[in-house]
Amino acid sequence: MTDISRLADMAEIFAALVVIGGLFFAYIQIRHTRQQRRELAAIELFRSFGNPQFSEAFRCVLDLPDGLNRNDLMNAYPNAEDHAMLIATTMENIGVMTFQRIVPFAVVSNLVGGSTGLLWRKLHNWTDDLREQLDEPKTFEWFQWLADRLADHEAEIEPAYEAHKDWTPARLTQEM
Repeated sequence: MTDISRLADMAEIFAALVVIGGLFFAYIQIRHTRQQRRELAAIELFRSFGNPQFSEAFRCVLDLPDGLNRNDLMNAYPNAEDHAMLIATTMENIGVMTFQRIVPFAVVSNLVGGSTGLLWRKLHNWTDDLREQLDEPKTFEWFQWLADRLADHEAEIEPAYEAHKDWTPARLTQEM
């Protein structure tokens, strides 16, 4: 009876260790999946800036004076509002993904930190007019939220070309 009792105790301990090991493995897998999702979202974010339509819209909005209202923006050049809409919807999506922590704030800051504030300066009056005309105060709310959060953060850091001027790549085998 003692041997069977001892075997039963050992089996219970082994079962508990298997369960703990399984939980630990599940935890590691969940973390890995979340990291992979963040990395894929960051890659998609990067791709959105590489498409020709966004690049053209970005260039056109940069050429605008700061703070044009909706009428002035529409009169600036034929496709100005289409370009503003593409920029605003893209930045809106980035704002939501940042808030939901799908894309880490640091990645967003590094990728579009300076540009977001610049684009918001160009388009904030247009956005305010659009909100008023649509009677919808939530229009491009996440674009504004993102610009505000990045402005708060950007005040604390210097440009990458200065902050990381001493950066050197690791050996190729270490980076892979």
